[in-house]
This record gives sequence, structure tokens and C-alpha cells, in this order.
Amino acid sequence: NGRGIPVDIVPSENKPAVEVVLTVLHAGGKFGGGGYAVSGGLHGVGVSVVNALSTRVAVDVRRDGYRWAQDYKLGVPTAPLAKHEATEESGTSVTFWADGDIFETTEYSFETLSRRFQEMAFLNKGLTIALKDERTDHVDEDGNPLSVRYHYEGGIVDFVKYLNSR
Repeated sequence: NGRGIPVDIVPSENKPAVEVVLTVLHAGGKFGGGGYAVSGGLHGVGVSVVNALSTRVAVDVRRDGYRWAQDYKLGVPTAPLAKHEATEESGTSVTFWADGDIFETTEYSFETLSRRFQEMAFLNKGLTIALKDERTDHVDEDGNPLSVRYHYEGGIVDFVKYLNSR
């Protein structure tokens, strides 16, 4: 789990930081501490573009002692950021439904996403990335949803070990 996207109000936007990250191009990674040393995105473009091109995006943030949630439709919040139950966890989950009117195909490759997320986990040591395929026709040999979880305390060092083990 990461720290969770900040939820405090960005004075220049008069909106919660998580909403700014999900709706403003180039906003990602700029809150508190001057950005990330390594990013899996395109300089704050990724999630706001995904949001704009999705029929629904659900963001769930665990930060500052609480769980926070907000939904979007085609890049626009459907309701204000909501504060939910107390939690000691931290991190952010983003679930999206790509717009079939915009994309020729909305079929995702679990293997492609899994490889990319593993690369991101190697690049961001200590970060946990979990992927779960909730499509009913994508299950393992036991009938469970396909899922992977990546966490590398050593980052690039673990990547080299991984390459040497193959």
C-alpha cells in the first residue's frame, strides 16, 4: 500500500487533491514533497485521461485515518468526495470502466497488465500493486478470479535477482 492520494483541499482549485489528480491534466504526483522520484504514469496525464474516457471511475483512498471515496462519469465527479469509516490502512484503489463508444475494444489482457504492474512495482520499491480480474470468464484452474500481487522491498535489486533466476 502507498500513502494514498491526498484528500485535502487544493487552494488554487478549491477541490480535494484526489479530485484534481483525477480531473486535471499534469496534476498527478505534485502534492506534498514535490512529486515522485519514479512514476508509472506520463507526468500526471494517465489517470485523468483514463477518467475522461471511462463511463465510470471509482476511486477509494485510505489516508489520514479514514477511507474516502468518489465516483466519476466521463471525467466528471458524480458526487463530492465522501469520508467513510475509520481505518489504519493507507493506499489508493482505482477501478475504471472504459467507454465502449470511444474504444474499439474494451477487452483487457490480464497478462499484459500483470507484466506492466510488476515492472512498476520493481521501479517503486516498497510499493504493493494488486491486480484482480473480476470478469467471470477469466479464472484460474480452481475457478478463482485471476489475481497477482507485487511487492519488492529491494526495488531494482529485486529486479536483477528476478532476471538472474530466469
